[in-house]
Amino acid sequence: MLGGKEYGSGSSRDWAAKGTKLLGVKAVIAESFERIHRSNLVGMGVLPLQADVSQLTGEEEISVTGLAEPINAGDLPREVTVKAGDRELTATVRIDTPKEADYFRHGGILPYVLRQLRAED
Repeated sequence: MLGGKEYGSGSSRDWAAKGTKLLGVKAVIAESFERIHRSNLVGMGVLPLQADVSQLTGEEEISVTGLAEPINAGDLPREVTVKAGDRELTATVRIDTPKEADYFRHGGILPYVLRQLRAED
């Protein structure tokens, strides 16, 4: 999914992140994110990427590379490569804390919490 500046601004940010996940969106590439919505996307297991998308139409087939498994738990690369049709650009991974990285690696906060509870048994 592509977005502009302050993607996710508005009163229903948490529901918007849930809807994005339910639609099967794996990543959102935007020029900038509203702070809470970015966090909500991570909590739903959706990858927030920040890049200049002004040259994209939204009709391109998009792939993201460079998000390999981390060496240390919680680590993620700071940048990835986005291929959109015949264009290639670098995007900043907007997962800002080690805990958010854990949530993302588990597919969101709910799977993370459930796995933690199961591990305690």
